[in-house]
Amino acid sequence: MQMKCWQYDLKLAHRWTVASRFGTQRPAGKESSRVVFVELTDDDGTTGLGEAAPSVRYAETPATTVAYLSKVDSGRLSFADLAGSMSYLETLSDHDFAAKCAVDIALLDGAAKRAGKALHDFLGLGFAEHTHLTSFSIGLDRPEVICRKVRAAQAYPVLKLKLGSPHDRRNLAILREISPRKPVRVDANEAWTTKEQALGNLEWLAEDGHIQFVEQPMPAETPARDLLWLKTRSPLPLMADEVCRSARDVGRCLDAYHAVNIKLVKTGGITGAYVALETARQLGLKTMIGSMIESSVLTTAAAHLAELADYLDIDGNLLITNDPYEGVSSRDGVLSFAGAPEKAGLQIRAKAR
Repeated sequence: MQMKCWQYDLKLAHRWTVASRFGTQRPAGKESSRVVFVELTDDDGTTGLGEAAPSVRYAETPATTVAYLSKVDSGRLSFADLAGSMSYLETLSDHDFAAKCAVDIALLDGAAKRAGKALHDFLGLGFAEHTHLTSFSIGLDRPEVICRKVRAAQAYPVLKLKLGSPHDRRNLAILREISPRKPVRVDANEAWTTKEQALGNLEWLAEDGHIQFVEQPMPAETPARDLLWLKTRSPLPLMADEVCRSARDVGRCLDAYHAVNIKLVKTGGITGAYVALETARQLGLKTMIGSMIESSVLTTAAAHLAELADYLDIDGNLLITNDPYEGVSSRDGVLSFAGAPEKAGLQIRAKAR
């Protein structure tokens, strides 16, 4: 098995800013996001492709991702032994989940290609066409920019609005002037620092009447007693994101949240995400599959798990202008593999340059 990796700068259609307990990522947002691609090639010529979209929120960067990948002995990887390959990767680090994610996806892509199956069929999940919707994200910005973003997103049936700025109430009001009844998901990205502040904002949002849920209203390290206090009083469902990184965290979310947001780069890839989603479903939590700023490689990989999710927020590839790959389509927010460029594996193909 041979492995190669390379970095790639994804260019954003709009400056991207989100709130967090660290404050905004950049004062004016970021205009690009760097990802790392991994390609595995077996002796018989079978290839598998994966992607890492590391986040500083989890102390991971493109540099740490490449450093981890440089330690991987590709001779220890095999499309025929997925469990053994992933076990080997775990021996190299107890973190570096974005890097592991890229390798995990590449391994599964190659294994499914060898089997001649689409990855969702290889996993035994299937994929129901015409049923899976992804939301479209509107990042933090000035009210006049929010207006332009919402108008541009009119074709999408569900929006996700980032909150955590001084303009929150005005931004939601602008969204409602354009789309009065459209379902909206809210993501506070850990911005509300006290339970009283969080509850006040939740009560305000509930007045809207069309908010589906609120993601991560408070910082991940908020004491459990405060999170329980908030959940028992919240008029809206609460979804864990930053606090839930893997299946090990799902059980700890049960008392404080109604749902969990599972992202491949947090869980170490498709394998970890599958386990986390199944664990959440068994515990009675609602599930969502989320995304980072990413190309169609990661977005398509996530889409193959759609049957395990109640909600989808895999729009990272829709927020960029130079996606080097094509895979699952998201026309008007409806995911489809019907016109996928390939029939086996991830069902992706590099775009012509």
